[in-house]
Amino acid sequence: MKPIILIPTYNESVAIVELMHQLSLLRASRDFDVLVLDDNSPDKTADIVEKLAHSWVSILRRPGKAGLGAAYRAGFNAVLAGSHYTHVVTMDADGSHRVQDLPAMFAAAERFAENERVIVLGTRWIQGGSVVNWPRSRQLLSRAGTTYARIALRIKLNDLTGGFRVYSTALLNGLRLSEMTATGYCFQIEMAMAADLAGAKSIEVPITFVERVNGVSKMSKAIVIEALWQTTVWGLARRLRPNADKLHYVK
Repeated sequence: MKPIILIPTYNESVAIVELMHQLSLLRASRDFDVLVLDDNSPDKTADIVEKLAHSWVSILRRPGKAGLGAAYRAGFNAVLAGSHYTHVVTMDADGSHRVQDLPAMFAAAERFAENERVIVLGTRWIQGGSVVNWPRSRQLLSRAGTTYARIALRIKLNDLTGGFRVYSTALLNGLRLSEMTATGYCFQIEMAMAADLAGAKSIEVPITFVERVNGVSKMSKAIVIEALWQTTVWGLARRLRPNADKLHYVK
């Protein structure tokens, strides 16, 4: 297994240093690379990462802030242009996704052959999973969002909005990434739906999600509305034209 971790950044100059430190400690026992996807952060996040001079870290400098989905799709395309990575990890830069949860997620992915379509989801809302420093209202919103997406899309997963995941490159190569349009956090829902349509094996691993201490959350009312609207559209499409929907996402 040779994974690469994609980390989208926008004004994460403080958090990214600690995350790189934690990843460097894990790298003493696990081989992986990191690709930072920076959307031209005004606080010079990319320059800070560059000055750390880690040989296993590279940076994809993007022209501006275009949303989480656009950043990840650019990262996927950059990785898939090569051929030596077996898995791609998506991970937040702000410390909410703990490095100590990565070994369990890697172990889950390693249960399958490299040529199999697999998605491993770091899941908050199953036994063993938890959330730290979130008010009850935020927890209810996240749970409600996943419940609605499960019902609308008929996908039996417990955390469709979480972004801490491992994708096999076999799965990513089997998807029409250029046909995906979600820009905000509903990108996570779109990817889970595409993986389901592609017949991917799904494994949920419990994680502890920690609300960020430094910086500013990227969550907004507009992102929530986009996710609700888009999920409704996708749900209707899956019922009305399931075969066409599959052809849209799966090669």
